[in-house]
Amino acid sequence: MNIDILLKYFPGLTAQQKERFEALDGLYRDWNAKINVVSRQDIDALYEKHILHSLGIAKIVQFKPGTEILDVGTGGGFPGIPLAILFPLVDFHLVDSIGKKIKVVQEVSTALELSNVKAEQTRVEQLTTTYDFVVSRAVTRLKPFLGWVRYKIHKSGNNDRPNGVLYLKGGDLAEELAEVPDRYRVYDLSDYFDEPFFETKKVIYIPKK
Repeated sequence: MNIDILLKYFPGLTAQQKERFEALDGLYRDWNAKINVVSRQDIDALYEKHILHSLGIAKIVQFKPGTEILDVGTGGGFPGIPLAILFPLVDFHLVDSIGKKIKVVQEVSTALELSNVKAEQTRVEQLTTTYDFVVSRAVTRLKPFLGWVRYKIHKSGNNDRPNGVLYLKGGDLAEELAEVPDRYRVYDLSDYFDEPFFETKKVIYIPKK
């Protein structure tokens, strides 16, 4: 599977965006051989299970230039790097507590010349800056996650949706969402993407109170 799956859903990519997305396959295969950031069985499905999955967030919010986004527990750079390619005028801060994963993110970002990406080994609790949106991909249950990021989000923003959290998660979330006192909305990625992989995948949007 290759970049064609991205063009199916994002047909307006520029030549530079296509070039960067195409480069991800070789970069992640190379780095994955040294530092395992994508499961071995998933590397052949990188474009579907990692890149397109990350871009599901872009079906919920089209970030405007100047938006500031924090990607918590980014791992090998998901969802932050695909979103940074799609939104080159948006600033992304990718954090993870595991140094070798951040090294991969830094190397991939450098290879792609992504000037809108800052990658840092740290815990979100240690950050003192605030952002328009916090994005993440299933790093933990929602309740503790929201506790970590609640005070990391600006109140005012210039996007079509209020600032908040955009959380990628799959499966039956009823029990987990019952723990969340905040207002939230669940978007099924199967409404946007046809592939069977997305049947249980969702974006949970929690606007800042």
